[in-house]
Amino acid sequence: MADFDFSQALGEARTKYESIAKALNVERLKAEIADLERQAAAPGLWDDQENAQKVTSQLSASQAQVKKLESLEGRLDDAETLFELGQEETDADSLDEARSEVGAIQKDLDEMEIQTLLDGEYDARSAVVTIRSGAGGVDAADFAQMLLRMYLRWAERDGYKAKVMDTSYAEEAGIKSATFQVNAPYAYGRLSVEGGTHRLVRISPFDNQGRRQTSFAAVEVVPLVEETDHIDIPDSDIRVDTYCSSGPGGQGVNTTYSAVRITHLPTNTVVTMQDERSQIQNRAAAMAVLQSRLLVMRHEAEARKKKELAGDIKASWGDQMRSYVLHPYQMVKDLRTGYETSQTQAVFDGDIDGFIDAGIRWRHEQRREAAEEASEE
Repeated sequence: MADFDFSQALGEARTKYESIAKALNVERLKAEIADLERQAAAPGLWDDQENAQKVTSQLSASQAQVKKLESLEGRLDDAETLFELGQEETDADSLDEARSEVGAIQKDLDEMEIQTLLDGEYDARSAVVTIRSGAGGVDAADFAQMLLRMYLRWAERDGYKAKVMDTSYAEEAGIKSATFQVNAPYAYGRLSVEGGTHRLVRISPFDNQGRRQTSFAAVEVVPLVEETDHIDIPDSDIRVDTYCSSGPGGQGVNTTYSAVRITHLPTNTVVTMQDERSQIQNRAAAMAVLQSRLLVMRHEAEARKKKELAGDIKASWGDQMRSYVLHPYQMVKDLRTGYETSQTQAVFDGDIDGFIDAGIRWRHEQRREAAEEASEE
């Protein structure tokens, strides 16, 4: 029975490995690595730092994928050999070690499988994330800052480069809004499932009567625009305002009018930027974020048109997608996927890969079901 169980687990792991290797197209990955290595070795690569970082980041990610696949294949062979030797020598320790290793491999394969589900049009791109406080007053502003810290810690844990581009501080505590960029391959594909309304329930630290407070914050995720994107923004469609940058509590940190606010008049989309030192740099950064948002709006408009033609095939994502409950019990739960954990502090410290992976699987299943229903009509 033990041999049958191991053989079944090993067979399932090998099948999943082959499926992942086929989906990722190892030969294509190796060709991509060779091309990126040529680009990385080119003289003057770092004359364009933005492109250099993109090339080296993509190279590192592709090399890591191939290395992990090759490692998993070797581990599968080693686990099988170890189990066979354990049977021949009736070595219980070797048998247990082989079973444990197959379980560990299965977990690694599950994590790698997520990569194959990131097949959306913009999934491979870097991400621009904006967090805004919602209903709940000072608690909501504090919650927005907690979410900002959570995502920055997540990026740090996963080795992603993150940069805060703009922060608007609330008067008493927390933030009104913040925008940050995560530069890493598939950052948008992973973080896009975090978009929506987040809810916090806790005893308010700002209420002198110690009452329970519910507050909300909105998370918006857009892909970073690239040179190949064509978003034409006439000067007549935007209004540009400049002002002095400010820090927490309104304390002046810049005496020049370097901060920039761009308003896209046709859509009333507003982008502010104050992280860079010069007005020119802030304007360029703000225009990039504006283009990213308009790109998503265009994509959503196209999706709505397709949905109208196909009919209401699936409910869209709800406004409230996750609850963080700190009182009367400890629980963070995603309301779409059902994924939950009682380790609330770990979540706020950036341990959210479980939520992200569950969201990606949920989204993939939604798309699959929608495509099947559309094909039947």
